[in-house]
This record gives sequence, structure tokens and C-alpha cells, in this order.
Amino acid sequence: MNLHEYQAKEILKKYGVRIPEHILVEKADDAIKAAEEITMVTGSKYWAVKAQIHAGGRGKGGGVKIAKSLEEVKTHAQNIIGMTLVTKQTGPEGKIVNKVIIQQDIYYPGPNPTREFYISILLNRSTSRNTIIYSTEGGMEIEEVAEKTPHLIFKEEVNPLTGLQANQCRKIAFNLGLSGESFKEMVLFVQSLYKAYEGIDASMVEINPVLKASDDKIFAVDCKIVLEDNALFRHPEFIALRDLTEEDPLEVKARESHLNYIRLDGNVGCMVNGAGLAMATMDIIKLSGGLPANFLDVGGSASAKTVEAGFRIIIDDPNVKIIFVNIFGGIVRCDRVAEGIIEASKNIPDLNIPIIVRLQGTNAIKAKELIDSSGLKVYSAIHLDEAALLVQKLLA
Repeated sequence: MNLHEYQAKEILKKYGVRIPEHILVEKADDAIKAAEEITMVTGSKYWAVKAQIHAGGRGKGGGVKIAKSLEEVKTHAQNIIGMTLVTKQTGPEGKIVNKVIIQQDIYYPGPNPTREFYISILLNRSTSRNTIIYSTEGGMEIEEVAEKTPHLIFKEEVNPLTGLQANQCRKIAFNLGLSGESFKEMVLFVQSLYKAYEGIDASMVEINPVLKASDDKIFAVDCKIVLEDNALFRHPEFIALRDLTEEDPLEVKARESHLNYIRLDGNVGCMVNGAGLAMATMDIIKLSGGLPANFLDVGGSASAKTVEAGFRIIIDDPNVKIIFVNIFGGIVRCDRVAEGIIEASKNIPDLNIPIIVRLQGTNAIKAKELIDSSGLKVYSAIHLDEAALLVQKLLA
């Protein structure tokens, strides 16, 4: 589950991570008041106005502006709230900005120059260890840094038996070229950030940039947190933070029907029971000349109700030209799945695209007979290569 920047920062603050003062604003008329409140607390005379959407690259898209007067604060808020912000992560359709934060500008002059860093924490699945990735090149896209200057990216893996050690935090601060007070501040920053990562069961925490201010304090200027959905039962307080307006409507609809669905860019919708079989089905679609339009796992006990819900979600994607149903009848009987497919097909008048059904396992032969005699526009198969040939034929 993705969080907005302002939500992520409030969580990090509870773990001792230093963040700039900020106030959430949903109406441009409230922007000046928010800026004045921040100035009363911090003395800051400049402010950042930042769009709040679930996407990176907001600054390049015009969603982050620096204001040097209260009038500019309001002007930037007016221009950003309601705009369609397009970044690399939103796609060409962009996302509508419904709110911004007014944030203290901490790039103020002082005795020492400010510096920007990059720090993220995520699980390295190949080693089964949490890994801190960091770089001196903060403020830039980490993919670009990795491509052009890979020697400037460092990694620190954490042993799950011992946890993050103080010497690892010191190593990170040293590799970032810090010394004196800023060195100590970075050690504390990394320790607090890691505690937050573990404490909230995040799948990723990314701070870009991490700022060493002119007074040597370390700030999380920007922040992205992705929570692990499977751990939300341990954190019921986070469920209310979900912003459904920022998520794909079809994925929201699927979640309401208790279906595991991820939308993709292809033309063949697929409905499968079991994640492994779903991945294999997507490979078969690709090898057959098609592109999978989604990942949809209806689970091990597919019923007429779940099949119908799955069909309705798939056909809501206008790019889908074919539906490929691939069910293995282990726990569930194939003939019952076939009956569910027939019933769902009759209940959905908009279901007018070809459907390929491959049922294998318990009562697969009987299921094929039911499909073939249904009179519906459904193509049945028992073997996977048969289904692959049907995909090729119908896409030709």
C-alpha cells in the first residue's frame, strides 16, 4: 500500500526521523495561513509547495515549486491543486492533484553548504536480508545514477539475527563523506529510519533527497513509503491512510471482491487460480503472440460468484480482446468451475469477446463437455498447448 508523502513523514517523525515542518492544504485559499504558521515555528522565509500524489518525479512535472513570498505560495497552490500532473511514473494520462503540502524550505544559507543524499531500505530477496541502498547523488533519479555512475551507489545488508549495527551506520556516514556533527546526525538518522522500516512492516522506505542542512542537521526532505499489504492486520491504524483515488479503479474493485488483481498493458485478460499458474499463463500468452492484460488470481476455491466478478473486472479494461481462463481443478472441481463460467457469461450482457477456457484436473472432461454444449462464445481446451494455439488463432 502506497502512502502520500505527508503521511509517510508523520510516521517517520514518530520514530525520531527529522522532517521539515509542513502543513497539508486542500484549498489554495488556506495556503498563506499555512505558510505563516510554518514561519512562526521555524522562522523560514521561503516555502516549498508540493503536490501530493502517489508518484515520483513531481518536481520535473511542475508539481513542486519554491515560493519566496506569501503571494507566490498562494499562486503556486492555485496552479498545482487541480492540475493533471504527468510524470514518468503516472504515465501519459497523469494524475489529478487534490492536495499539496506547504513545507518549510530548509535550503537556507549558513556556515556550511547543504548537501543532498539518497537513502532507501528494502528487502533483497536474493539474500533474504534487508538492504540499505545509499548514494551521495541525492535529488537525482536513482536509476540514472546506477546507469551512469554505479560506483556512487553503496549497499549495506542487515543480518536478521543481529539487526542493524552501529558500525554499519558509521560506515554509511563515512561513505557519504560526512564528518563532525553531521556524521553523528547521519548515524542517528539511519538508525531511526531503519527502526521505522521494521516497525511499520514497510516493503520500501525511500528518502530522496536526504539533506544535510547548513547547520549539519539531517532532514528527510522527501519521502516515499510502501507498506506490506500482508502485514496490515498488525497495523489497523494504517488502513485509514489508503487513498483509493490514487489507485487503479479496477484494482480497487478487485480488492472489494477479494480477488488478487494487477492491471497490465496487454490485450489478453487472464483468470487463473494460483499465483504460480498465473505467471505460467502470462508466459504462455506472451509466447503465443499476445500480451497479458492483467494478473488475476481467483484463489483455490473459484465459484460462480468469483468467476463473474473476475469477468466484470477484466472486460472493464478496454484493451482486452480475449479472455483466457486457466483453472487447475485440485480443491475445486472443474465441472463446477465450468458451470460458473456459463452462468457468469449469461449474466454479463457486455461479455461479447472470445473466451478461451482451459480446465485441467478433477472432472476436466465433463467440464469441457459442459462448455462445448453451452452454445456460448467459449473455446474450450484441456491441454495448455491447445489453449496457446487458440490464443494465436483469435489474435491473428
